[in-house]
Amino acid sequence: MDKKAVLLLDCTLRDGGYYNSWDFPIDVINSYLKAMQAAEVDIVELGLRSLKNEGFSGACAYSTDVFLRTLDLPEGLAVSVMVNAVELISDSDSLEFTLESLFPEAANTSPVSVVRIACHVHEFERALPASTWLKERGFIVGFNLMQVADRSQAEVENLALQASKWPLDVLYFADSMGSMGPEQTSEIILWLRKYWHGPLGIHTHDNMGMALQNSLRAFTEGVTWLDATVTGMGRGPGNAKTEYLTLELSQYRGASCNMVPLMGIIKNIFQPMQYRCGWGANTYYYMAGKYGIHPTYIQEMLSDARYSEEDIIAVIEHLKVWGGEAL
Repeated sequence: MDKKAVLLLDCTLRDGGYYNSWDFPIDVINSYLKAMQAAEVDIVELGLRSLKNEGFSGACAYSTDVFLRTLDLPEGLAVSVMVNAVELISDSDSLEFTLESLFPEAANTSPVSVVRIACHVHEFERALPASTWLKERGFIVGFNLMQVADRSQAEVENLALQASKWPLDVLYFADSMGSMGPEQTSEIILWLRKYWHGPLGIHTHDNMGMALQNSLRAFTEGVTWLDATVTGMGRGPGNAKTEYLTLELSQYRGASCNMVPLMGIIKNIFQPMQYRCGWGANTYYYMAGKYGIHPTYIQEMLSDARYSEEDIIAVIEHLKVWGGEAL
C-alpha cells in the first residue's frame, strides 16, 4: 500500500456536533485546526452542509463558505463537509437545485475541497447522481453507507455495484450501531471489493469498545480513508480516537508528528466538554451495539433526567425485540 494514499480524516466538529448542536466557538475551532495540522491529520470535516434551520444550531451545522473563511485554515489541511442524503432526495426540489443552494461556489474558489454524502441504504441509488454534479465542480466526493452491518452479502455487493457506476472518489461504510468486530469488518470489505475497486473508507463507532480495532483491521485490509474524532467525540459512545489513530499512522508512515497541541486541546477543551456532554462508551451503549439499536436512542435517554436506570434498560429490552435502527 502506498503510504501517501492513506488518509486520516478528523470529523470531530461534524460528528461531535450531535452533543453541542454544532456550536463550537471560533477560538476553539482555530486551536483545533492548529492541532490537526501539527498531528499531520490530512482532512478535517468542519461540519454539516445543510439547508435545514429548525431550532438553534451553531455555525458548524451549516459550514458555509462565508463562515469557513472566518477561520484560520492551515495550509495543506483539506476541508470537508458532510451532506445528509435525505436533503438531496427530497421531492420538494430537484437534486440540482438543492446542490446549487448547498454549494454556490465550485471547489476552485470554495474553502471546501471534499464533500461526503451520508446515505442510508434505501437512499443510496437516488443520491448517487449528486456525485456527477459535484465532480463537475471540482470537489472530491465520498459516499458514506450507514447501517450496513446487518445487510446480507448480496445487498452489500449490490451497493458496491451501484457505486461503481458513478464518479465517486471514495466509498465509505459506517459501523453505525457500533456492533461490528474485526472479522465482520473484513467480511464487509471483501463483499464491497467484488464490484468497487476504488478507495474505501471506514467510520467506526465505539459502542462495544471496538472502534480502534475495527479501524486498524480495515487499514490492514487496504482501506485508505480512516475517520476519527478527538477523544472519540461523536454521536452516542463516539468514534475511534484521533489521538490513537494518529500515533498508529505515524508509525506506519515512518514519520513523527507533533502531538503537543493535540494533547493540549484535549486537556483544556475536550476533556471538560466531555465531562459536561457525556460521550464515551458505557454499558448502555454496549447493549445497544450488541442488540443492533441505534446509539441515538441511548444518548437521548441519558441526557433526559426523567429516565431512570430501570427505564433505560426497559427501553433497550423493547427495542431489542421490536427494532431500533431508524433514526
